[in-house]
Amino acid sequence: METVVDTVVIGGGAMGSAAAWALSRRGRQVTLVEQFGPGHRIGASHGTTRNLNPGYHRPEYVAMLAEGLALWDELEEESGEQLLARTGVVNHGPEPLFADVAAALEQAGIRAEFLHPDEAAERWRGIRFDQQVLHLPDGGQLNPDAALPAMQRLAVARGAEMRHHTKVVDFKVMDDGVRLVVESAAGPEVLTAAQVVVTAGGWTEKLLGRALANGSGLRIPQLRVTQEQPAHFRVTDAGAAWPGFNHYPGTGTEYRSWYSPVYGMQTPGEGIKAGWHGVGPLVDPDRRSFLPEPVQLAALQEYARTWLPGVDADSFEAVSCTYTTTPDEDFVLDRIGPVVIGAGFSGHGFKFTPVIGRILADLATGTRPAPEIFRAGR
Repeated sequence: METVVDTVVIGGGAMGSAAAWALSRRGRQVTLVEQFGPGHRIGASHGTTRNLNPGYHRPEYVAMLAEGLALWDELEEESGEQLLARTGVVNHGPEPLFADVAAALEQAGIRAEFLHPDEAAERWRGIRFDQQVLHLPDGGQLNPDAALPAMQRLAVARGAEMRHHTKVVDFKVMDDGVRLVVESAAGPEVLTAAQVVVTAGGWTEKLLGRALANGSGLRIPQLRVTQEQPAHFRVTDAGAAWPGFNHYPGTGTEYRSWYSPVYGMQTPGEGIKAGWHGVGPLVDPDRRSFLPEPVQLAALQEYARTWLPGVDADSFEAVSCTYTTTPDEDFVLDRIGPVVIGAGFSGHGFKFTPVIGRILADLATGTRPAPEIFRAGR
């Protein structure tokens, strides 16, 4: 059986769902294929909290932040769902770029203020502060478990087709489009499309492997897939208020066991989520153990014991997800022939989800290119 469609989106995580939503808003025919079921926990787009941390100073990201804040509001209004809890975000520690961040955000109309550590500790007593604190009131927590089905539902209402439990088993770039072979419970099927949007997360290189090797001209930066293992710690201070937070290490003895900066937030009903950034073990996404790396987990407990006085560091539930990271931690958003690629979100992409959907739709429709820093051939 062969089916001809306009645009196929491969991967129904955050970015694929956003691309389908954005394309459907433009009246385009979209078929999204996802190898797993709705709400699966195997990739990177699950759970009920992700920080919307506005802590950027580079102009491309600051522009995306401003657009993203407006698009999240649009998505909430259109879907009738609350997707963003505006708790604010506090970034603290000896990070030399904080002044640049504050200046860039203020110029873009995004609020930023420096607080004395004592004032921050009074506002958020569950967190220990010892150096500079940059408060970003427009930040907060996003809910992937609500956002993905909302975008998919809205896309379907405009005519998009969602095919879960449908795996791409062959991928061929042709002169006039793309030929895909997909498998589902109904058996194999050939899909031919004018263009394809690849938003396959940790499976991107596997999916594109044959196309990358057959002289099609497809080239992307190397993608490193890691299994990250944050944890939810039980709250012991019921009266504490919790913003999102990002903590940058210093040089003292208290920081010796750190692997990276630490991010965190409150997940309602689960506790305070905290984790290292992008330093988990390399994994094959099809062969994950889902077990936390014990040394990193012990160091995370020690972090909570020292820096999060509002939690019990010995009472926690480990979490497992994946990062797909580029060498420079900038995203891959580009079009090469009939193939649009959205990949390498490097553990900081979710906040930009609706903007990335818009950019991927632009690339698929030939409206405008992505910013230069996201080009695949950089």
